[in-house]
Amino acid sequence: MHIVIAGNIGAGKTTLTKLLSKNYKWDAHFEDVENNPYLNDFYNDMPRWSFNLQVFFLNSRFKQILDIRQSGKTVIQDRSIYEDAYIFAPNLHAMGLMSSRDFDNYFQLFQLMNSLIKPPDLLVYLRASVPTLVNQIQKRGREYESSIRLDYLKRLNERYEAWIETYTASPLLIIDVDNINFIDKKEDLSFVIDKIDAELNGLF
Repeated sequence: MHIVIAGNIGAGKTTLTKLLSKNYKWDAHFEDVENNPYLNDFYNDMPRWSFNLQVFFLNSRFKQILDIRQSGKTVIQDRSIYEDAYIFAPNLHAMGLMSSRDFDNYFQLFQLMNSLIKPPDLLVYLRASVPTLVNQIQKRGREYESSIRLDYLKRLNERYEAWIETYTASPLLIIDVDNINFIDKKEDLSFVIDKIDAELNGLF
């Protein structure tokens, strides 16, 4: 099976992916942030590097999905390929940080890739308000994220909500992370695991 954790920057995707991987003994696939050669450049000059960054993420996630399906194992993945195409790239285009020519090229590439892959068996969306996102971004202290603007996070959140409202590719579980703390509270993690168990049992 292929389970995906989706959510905005700072929603807790990586942490929850690690916790669920440990609990279920699933293989975990993470977003390739450390090896992304464009990330620092992108945060310093978004218009110049937005297309390069998005194509890198798209290629990386497409390869991950192929590897997951070929592995025959149950895998949990940190962020979906859909978020790149329906949230981050359109947001950069709308903000004037990616040209229409580049965005059209990018989206056609996504559509081709999407036609060649199966959707995940379950998508878990971590819903978080902007204050929660900011708090968690500050806690982890990644240098390249220190310049992220509030209006950028707000725009992304609006796109996430619009995407989730129309998402039908697979079963969907929404977790409101404003009201739970699965990092520090075992009972909150148990709550999330119970919700996932219920969804997975419904798949069989």
